[in-house]
Amino acid sequence: MTLHYLRRIESRRRMVPGFSHTGFMSVVVPLVAVLCLISTPATAAQAAEQPAKPATPLSLLVREAEQNNPQILAARRGWQAASQVPSQVSTLPDPQVMVQQMSAGTPLPFDGFHSVEMTYLGFGVSQSIPYPGKLRLRGEIARRKADTLQQQSDAVLRKVIEQVKTAYYRLGYVQQTISILSKDEQLLDQIERIAEVRYRTGQGNQQDVLKAQLQKTKLLRDTTQYQQQLQTLQAQLKQLLNRPQDSAAIVADKLTETQLPFSSDDLLAAVRTGNSEVGAQHEMVQNRSLQVELARKDFYPDFNVEYLYEHTAAPFPERYMLSVGVNLPIFRSRRQRPEVAEAAEQLNSARRTYEAQVQQTYFEVRDQYLVADSDSRVLKIYREGLIPQATATFQAGLVAYQSAQQDFETLLSSFLDVLNLDIEYWRTLAEHESALARLEQLTGVQIH
Repeated sequence: MTLHYLRRIESRRRMVPGFSHTGFMSVVVPLVAVLCLISTPATAAQAAEQPAKPATPLSLLVREAEQNNPQILAARRGWQAASQVPSQVSTLPDPQVMVQQMSAGTPLPFDGFHSVEMTYLGFGVSQSIPYPGKLRLRGEIARRKADTLQQQSDAVLRKVIEQVKTAYYRLGYVQQTISILSKDEQLLDQIERIAEVRYRTGQGNQQDVLKAQLQKTKLLRDTTQYQQQLQTLQAQLKQLLNRPQDSAAIVADKLTETQLPFSSDDLLAAVRTGNSEVGAQHEMVQNRSLQVELARKDFYPDFNVEYLYEHTAAPFPERYMLSVGVNLPIFRSRRQRPEVAEAAEQLNSARRTYEAQVQQTYFEVRDQYLVADSDSRVLKIYREGLIPQATATFQAGLVAYQSAQQDFETLLSSFLDVLNLDIEYWRTLAEHESALARLEQLTGVQIH
């Protein structure tokens, strides 16, 4: 294709007044370099030189976050601590052992032990016994609380993983953009040289050269801004991975589009069983329901059983005593009934919170699905339409400008179209992958 353009330029060379062979060659040499840079129609969607440092696969970073992220570890430890509670609260209270000594006549120990029958040395044990069913309910409530914390721990895990993936995809986009800007800066250098040659030979004007230089300065500004974003994303990833901020930089793999194999209905159906935050709210509803049942049990008395052995002197018989105590819940209107009413209201609140969480998650799933689906279609338009068309337009405009058939403003506009569409492609791809990561976090469905 380059030879084709050279033949067209040669055929028009004599048509341009004052255009010498030397001037012709000074234009052709940079033009050949330009055409080599843009000769492939799909360059914009496939460009981006790979970084010198090997890329770190996303799966390794996810595994590292699972093992080292402080938020994940803290939530996991909280759940593990709560899992030790059910056996504690479902066990009878510790028995109480008693030693008694009764003397008669004087306060001296064992005074009258051989002469007075009521003098004795006693050994006893007492045990508090809650009303049947209370211990079971307390243990079940504690287990539900532990299950809630387990779901919350899983929610923290998924949220951190989603943050790692989103930052990683954003990092990949910024890396690609910096590479594109570097490539296009070289391309703009070649265009500037052509503009300078045309200006020196009287075929162009100084304004064209100045516009090319202005655009180069804008590219430098954009590169600086993306470099700052690159450093911010590096810091964010290191924070999520619990790495030192002065550790080696992380390099992302080149982004590729992941297909979404599930329909919107499939993802919505997975919310109630796959979303950890919804699961935590469901466990909270079950917990509150058990709290109501336990509050109703408080209308029934608890018991205390005590057994005492009294040792006396030889002339007197040994004594044994068994006693049973019962606490009477007589203040029901001021204690038990308000307790049941409180538990019932908390149960209603938990149910409404659960439904609100489900509906909020439904909305987010639907929203992210639409984002991913729309981005997928837009990416296809970029690959098959916009980018090849913009590249072809720029190639044709470059040759037309060199042969004085097109002004520099039009050429620069087509150059910016290629540049902007290229950057927009990679940004859309990063947003598409981030939407899929969010869907994974919302539904528990594995997509990547």
